[in-house]
Amino acid sequence: MGGKHKGRILWYLHEHSILRYGELGRTLPDVTTKMLTQTLRELEADNLIARKVYHEVPPKVEYTLTEVGQELIPFIEYLRQWG
Repeated sequence: MGGKHKGRILWYLHEHSILRYGELGRTLPDVTTKMLTQTLRELEADNLIARKVYHEVPPKVEYTLTEVGQELIPFIEYLRQWG
């Protein structure tokens, strides 16, 4: 699971259960929108997060951890304590 921001995104989703794109962006102010979008797509492709789109105006998209993503949380917690 390479990538500078992936662990942080997974951790924030673990802490908050569900986050919208804008909430993730505010939580990670040092991450550009391009990098956030790319990282979220990679995490979704790796089946670590799920993306749910609501067909509303304005559009609403929510992100949550998948079961596979949840399984990584103990390792991320260990790295947070170690670092």
